[in-house]
Amino acid sequence: MAALFWEFFFYSLCGFLLEIAFARLVHHPKRDRKCHLILPVCPVYGVGALAILLLPGWVKASPLFLYLGGALAATVAEWALAVFYEKVGQVRFWDYRDLRWNLQGRVCLPFSLYWGVLSLLLVYLVHPLLAPLFSAVPSSFTIPAALFYLGDAGVSLLLLRRRGTEGLRWYTRFIPSEAR
Repeated sequence: MAALFWEFFFYSLCGFLLEIAFARLVHHPKRDRKCHLILPVCPVYGVGALAILLLPGWVKASPLFLYLGGALAATVAEWALAVFYEKVGQVRFWDYRDLRWNLQGRVCLPFSLYWGVLSLLLVYLVHPLLAPLFSAVPSSFTIPAALFYLGDAGVSLLLLRRRGTEGLRWYTRFIPSEAR
């Protein structure tokens, strides 16, 4: 169970970094992509990664089935988290309505296809290298880390409901406007 927490956390952090890189690459005006007050994470990536890693072995054994199953699993995770953030946090962190083949702006075919590619990289390259590290984290460290994560998530949801995503951007006071 402890390894699942660290997998979720690590892939949420990687998703945050991927979001920043993507926003800068496409020159998106919203360059920060944090979903929590303190921790630099995007939980949708952690949930998506776990959904992919928990696919049955026969799906992960075939690159074609993994591509399709991973794309579907990540898309379902993306849909579920979009609904969660809309209903509980009263925010939309992403909106695909300007892209073709989207479903209510929550998911879209082009990104689902990207999730399939990321599924292949995750299962065949990244996770086999990192799984031993996740399992090696002492459980005495996991419980405080998980409690901190849950506390940050709870406070973040309250701030999202009250102030929207601006409530999470406290750090911008310390960054010159031209660097944002």
